[in-house]
Amino acid sequence: MRFLKYILLIMLYTASDSFAGDWPQILGPYRNGHIRGESLAKSWPEGGPITKWQRTVGSGFAGLAISQNVAILFHRIGDQETVEALEAQTGKVIWKHSIPVNYRGTFNPNDGPIAVPLIYNNRIYVYGISGKLQCLDFKTGKQIWMRDTHKDYQVGEGYFGVGSTPIIVENKLIVNVGGKRKNAGIVAFSLDKGITLWQTMQDDASYSSPVSAFLHGRYYAIFITRLHLVGVDPRNGNVLFQFPFGKRGPTVNGANPVVVGKYIFATASYGVGGLWVQTERDSASEVWRNGQIMSSQYTTPVEYGGTLIGIDGRQDIGSSRLLCFDPKSKKVLWSKDDFGYATLIEADDKLIIMKSDGKLVLAEASQEEYKELARAQVLNSTTRALPALSNGLLFVRSEKTLKCLQLKSDNPVPEKPDKATLK
Repeated sequence: MRFLKYILLIMLYTASDSFAGDWPQILGPYRNGHIRGESLAKSWPEGGPITKWQRTVGSGFAGLAISQNVAILFHRIGDQETVEALEAQTGKVIWKHSIPVNYRGTFNPNDGPIAVPLIYNNRIYVYGISGKLQCLDFKTGKQIWMRDTHKDYQVGEGYFGVGSTPIIVENKLIVNVGGKRKNAGIVAFSLDKGITLWQTMQDDASYSSPVSAFLHGRYYAIFITRLHLVGVDPRNGNVLFQFPFGKRGPTVNGANPVVVGKYIFATASYGVGGLWVQTERDSASEVWRNGQIMSSQYTTPVEYGGTLIGIDGRQDIGSSRLLCFDPKSKKVLWSKDDFGYATLIEADDKLIIMKSDGKLVLAEASQEEYKELARAQVLNSTTRALPALSNGLLFVRSEKTLKCLQLKSDNPVPEKPDKATLK
């Protein structure tokens, strides 16, 4: 019963249209790396999962969003930032929409979009690498409105361009803009016309994407900006809580905040570490900070039965480990050292782990131990984009290639409540 209440609350405040099998935004229907109703095979054929289809892609690290068996690809081809709608089962192009882009990477050679598309009520919202925020019609790709946030709010280029996916809460599109003009660190736009509804804070933008939560009788929009973990009232932009998080200089905040009951976990690398915050009805308090347990460069950990499973370390320097720990006690329950950098999804009590070297790993979701079920080399160039899972199909994207892989079990089992319940 408690689990069902939790799911009902999640459905209220997420941007999902609630179609079975949809992956309509970053990290899935609940924006937390979990998806229900999937039945995954426990092993793969020799050579790895079956490839349903594949194609070349342009530049960018944006993962796909999927709704109603249509996959939305956001990438850059030449001097055009391009959105394509693809048949999920075949990869066939349904429509294509492009706008000019002149961004050139400085700290990183990538010049394509990073933010994952967001699908809601038959509209698509995309946030390009140079700050172009667009609303498109889901069926045709026709542009409904566009805002140039960098021009409108005097936004600096940042280290890698725009990389924070917007969120919809309380019928508003809320964006980590990072503007210097009139407190435009976080800005809310109307869904129908893109009109500015409110703006708050002066923080620069981060590469972390916001989440939402229903806590203590109200909705929260929870952001990790360039230098803070902050909870905002989506109705008016009032700051409900704020904690220092991040460092000045050549550092980034990349992982999304994770809500675990009335607690929030934030993680970053570059000497920042982890932050565990407890929310109350009219306040919030810092419980602990620790740089030794989980300091993730950009991977968001998944919550599993009150524990957190994720990556500690960086992709570019040193080694990374995969671990499971209890955030309340700070106890590490298991660790897989020298695992390599990766992103994670939990479905059917299994972890789908996409490593940055192109290897795909399947493991049991467990608080007791790491148990690997399968492993395969599925991509042959650096893989930073977040994977997406929909109706047994896994969409993975490297610097050059997009693949659709078959992960569905041949013997589906009845749906059961997953164990990613909040304690």
